Amino acid sequence: MITRLKGCPVTPSPRVDPVVRLRVPTDEDAVAWHRLFDHPEVMEFHGGRSADLCDYEELTARQRRHDAERGFCLWTMLDASDRVIGFTGAQPWEREWGPTGEIEIGWRLGREFWGQGYATAAALTTLERVRAAGVPEVVAMVLSRNARSVAVTQRLGMRLADVFTTPVSGQEGHCYRLAL
Repeated sequence: MITRLKGCPVTPSPRVDPVVRLRVPTDEDAVAWHRLFDHPEVMEFHGGRSADLCDYEELTARQRRHDAERGFCLWTMLDASDRVIGFTGAQPWEREWGPTGEIEIGWRLGREFWGQGYATAAALTTLERVRAAGVPEVVAMVLSRNARSVAVTQRLGMRLADVFTTPVSGQEGHCYRLAL
């Protein structure tokens, strides 16, 4: 719908996705992730508390192995100024419950970068890369109360495939799927 203001047509601005670049995580990214994610809101749906630096060091090392072996991983997200703003990417779901062995996409941003379109833009790039690596379908495991991540799955065109109760916390979660 076009609204007129003093005789001039006004049209909504088209959505412009932010510039985001993905790279294989470096040793230094473990420190950056540790700093970025040390925020109660960021960790609300990821165990509720900040992880130790050694956890991020192990995570970045594992992601480098995934990239070398599979052609994809959880990549470090960089903004237009090359600042580390979080991670996004894909890796196998390794828990003994849920879609074990399937490829899960995921994202996590520093709190100051929320609501700017970075997660969606980076997840779209992730989908292109995993499709190019021959992955036929991806899942996203999201706690049902995590409205921001649920919204990202919807923008990606994912469909709700399963509702489950997490074994550790007893919270309701959703498994979203997308055929590539």
